[in-house]
Amino acid sequence: MPPATKPHVNVPARDDRAAIDKAISLLLSFGEQANSGVGVSELARRAGLSKSTAFRLLGMLERNEVVERVGRNYRLGSRLHELGSHVYAPGHDRTRDLLIPYLADLYSLTQETVHLAVLHGTEVVYLAKLFGHRPVPAPSRIGGRMPAHCTAVGKVLLAYEPATAAEVLAAPLRGFTPQTITDDSALAAELDRIRQDGIAFDDGEARPGLNCVAVPVMGPGGRPVAAMSIAGPAERFEPRLRSPQLRRVAAAAAQEVLRARRAASAASRTLVS
Repeated sequence: MPPATKPHVNVPARDDRAAIDKAISLLLSFGEQANSGVGVSELARRAGLSKSTAFRLLGMLERNEVVERVGRNYRLGSRLHELGSHVYAPGHDRTRDLLIPYLADLYSLTQETVHLAVLHGTEVVYLAKLFGHRPVPAPSRIGGRMPAHCTAVGKVLLAYEPATAAEVLAAPLRGFTPQTITDDSALAAELDRIRQDGIAFDDGEARPGLNCVAVPVMGPGGRPVAAMSIAGPAERFEPRLRSPQLRRVAAAAAQEVLRARRAASAASRTLVS
């Protein structure tokens, strides 16, 4: 008699990823539900892990306060937020707190989406964002980063930071849309113009159909401490018409920066004496 045929058994492929890789996959799997929470089974499915492995890793992450339980679900924990805050310069929080009232003034004047951003390396970090009554899809988000060369806030900050600008110009310039400046000579010329005019424009360079205008908030020594911008959809938003309002608010914000620096300097002298 022929030998009996053994039934075919599907053996799951071995997952050779290191534990840290699996844990990072889990953290990335939260997506937009990072605050509201996700169940173990769904996280395991998204991360490509078995439920038992996901449960074990979540337990380890929970003990380290990287995730926390919300009923039967998990969400990102406080430790991650603390770690994220250390990525940026300590002065960024002070800059945001000092300039938020002026960003609110800009929003009140325009009713458009407005941003407050700073330079971090060759990228911009968005410290604050207020959405207009008719918000437009934009790649910016609070705490998020974008390459400086493709945004109005980034270009206006690069224009006053020659060393950082040189670093940007020496590297390949990624194109996000057909309008993004990807030629180093063209970008260098654009930064020269911005430095002369004190204002930058983004005509669909970061996202098609999104226009933006930005100016620096100047600090002592003629260097910007941040940039403010107004953004809107190209079909109805004309950045150049908003320039006077933006310049006025940024000038008032710059005066506040100088007052704060003088007050801090006076307080320091008092402590020393």
